[in-house]
Amino acid sequence: MTTAESSAAPTGRDLRIPFGLMLIALACVAPLFLGNYPLHAIIIALIFLLPAHGLNLLLGYTGLLSLAQAAFFGIGAYTSALLAVHFGTPFYVNFLAAGLVTGAIAAPLGIPALRLRATSFVMCTLGFVIIGQAIAKNWISLTRGDMGLAAIPKPYFALGPASFTVSGTVGFYYLVLVIAALATLAVYLIVRSPAGRNMIAIRENETLAESVGIPTWYYKLVVFMISAAFAGLGGSLYAHYLTVVSPLTFQMYYSTTMLIIVLGGGAGTISGVIFGSLLFVGLTEALRVAPELRMIAYGFFLLGLVFWFPSGFAPLIGRFWSFLEKRK
Repeated sequence: MTTAESSAAPTGRDLRIPFGLMLIALACVAPLFLGNYPLHAIIIALIFLLPAHGLNLLLGYTGLLSLAQAAFFGIGAYTSALLAVHFGTPFYVNFLAAGLVTGAIAAPLGIPALRLRATSFVMCTLGFVIIGQAIAKNWISLTRGDMGLAAIPKPYFALGPASFTVSGTVGFYYLVLVIAALATLAVYLIVRSPAGRNMIAIRENETLAESVGIPTWYYKLVVFMISAAFAGLGGSLYAHYLTVVSPLTFQMYYSTTMLIIVLGGGAGTISGVIFGSLLFVGLTEALRVAPELRMIAYGFFLLGLVFWFPSGFAPLIGRFWSFLEKRK
């Protein structure tokens, strides 16, 4: 846990539950006041929240910088798309399979990669993205190459004799909102558990953590797999929302977006990553109204963030909780 979050916790703890409930209530009624495009932006932000949560576990709580999230995001998207297109399986089967497959693939990749340190590990994870995109382009019999997989069905649920399909922006918004809330709860339970405290110990001083009996390499491998699974789940949602996947799903832009969400929101904080996802992904979607200036404005925004909030928005969120407590 970062200094900003830990310092705010004792003072803001009494206010977090009612404030969180208020935000949930606002999220539930948001479709009544927002049009399709703002809801689309929020859906994309919530989809990217899943791989960002995974990266936050790896970087923010365990201290490992990985650029491989786009690779696992793409693997999850293709896994879900292939199952839906070729086998017609329900969404929840595709969704769970995407997480399990990416987590399983991360294991043999992580075993050699986690033997590396610092820059070497980062470069290795970058290689995973390049390899994943190359496979998606060249394994044409499976992935259809640059043509990609189209006509992916919308989320379909088969519950005994009853079945229904989630269609439309509003329906998909509520589906993603529930999944994002459950993912956030899972991350919270992980970081508050004894395993989470061991992860923080590894981040702070790996040598010292190992000296007191924490199996550091084992923890890093498990967190790497969990991080990949979160990215795969996000890729599954992405595939079923856009109904098309292609090798572009593996593009490095997605890894940098997830990294910006975590670092800009506040690595090692859950609230910071949620804020960062809504802000940075929502901002890029909102700037599409001015395509000529979109990336320039986004670049200036990131420069301002680096100079004015070098630790991300986590300290600002901490001060917000302190302000609420003083006004109480």
